[in-house]
Amino acid sequence: MKAFGMIEVYSFTTAVVCADIMAKTGNVKVIAFDRNRPFAPGFPVPLIMGTKIEGNVADVKAAVAAAKAYSEGKGHYIVSHII
Repeated sequence: MKAFGMIEVYSFTTAVVCADIMAKTGNVKVIAFDRNRPFAPGFPVPLIMGTKIEGNVADVKAAVAAAKAYSEGKGHYIVSHII
């Protein structure tokens, strides 16, 4: 069974590092990067990045958990989801 996972973080660099961590953690495929500029003032950075992956359920869960741990350590984590 295939699963979809995504993580949103502050900054492009953090998103690229998260994608690298996810690709190395499990047998997943990085399928997209999305960027959004927040409309509301007061965000800590001017760019929010999303990284999307797919793979089997266990690999996606492990990959997203590893990327979440990294981005939380940097203070750049926003949200993550697994479907």
